[in-house]
Amino acid sequence: MPAALISVVITTYNRPDALTAVVEACFAQDDLGFEVIIADDGSGHNTAQAVAALQARAPVPLRHVWQEDLGFRAARVRNLGTLDARGDYIIFLDGDCVPQRNFISQHRKLAQRGYLVQGSRILLSEQATARVLAQQADLHALDTRTKLAWRRSGALNKVLPLLMRLPDVGRARHRFSWRRIKSCNLAVWRTDLEQVNGFDESFLGWGHEDADLVLRLFHAGVMRKDGAFATEVFHLWHRQNPRDQASSNRAAVLQRAVDRTIVAVRGCAAAARPAPSRHGIAITTKFNLFHCTD
Repeated sequence: MPAALISVVITTYNRPDALTAVVEACFAQDDLGFEVIIADDGSGHNTAQAVAALQARAPVPLRHVWQEDLGFRAARVRNLGTLDARGDYIIFLDGDCVPQRNFISQHRKLAQRGYLVQGSRILLSEQATARVLAQQADLHALDTRTKLAWRRSGALNKVLPLLMRLPDVGRARHRFSWRRIKSCNLAVWRTDLEQVNGFDESFLGWGHEDADLVLRLFHAGVMRKDGAFATEVFHLWHRQNPRDQASSNRAAVLQRAVDRTIVAVRGCAAAARPAPSRHGIAITTKFNLFHCTD
């Protein structure tokens, strides 16, 4: 992929310390050919203040889109972030997933027309997460001995992907699989998102809106590449979200597999994209009155 602009859409909800760690890691990337859009699912003033502080020292464009807190609406807020994005390639990243320094450059290497890239993650324990956030520790400064010690102690759930990189060979998957679909680290071409009308906002509550997107992209002919051993992020520990609607969401996705659905029922059509701001990184855009097209 040439040195084109990449858009990183980071979802967040009332966790400014974790968000700050994620965005600071974005600022430290070895490839700065990207922008950041904070896709905020209704956080309060603490998050807005954290974003403003980050904007003041951002080495890349950084904007903030926000929607009213009406419950878990990850699909909708990711669509808002997508609409505000200006890049041709969009990486979805959660606000508790700290990227390594070569995260952008590795995603750029793996980017290929006709494919999405499912990134990978390393889980941190509750104790390790608390220590990292309290000390504002630089996870990228961990040497090999420390990484191995953290793995032995259970602070990390795996370590090998942090110690080696695999080349872009044998990553393509031409058959659909439900395994390892995670929108906390997922890269998709904008044109492919537009073809399927983005995430489906009819998925409310936790769960399966990411599987639905990847399934519909597959039905549209977009294949998948595995980003393991190349795109790892450190996933900070958090309590599980309530999963009241997980069963109904899963049932909807399974039915779409049967129906070979491509276009989201309630998505985010390209015609709804707002005009780019002229004011650069200092602008915080709120879309609480904006709604995507059906």
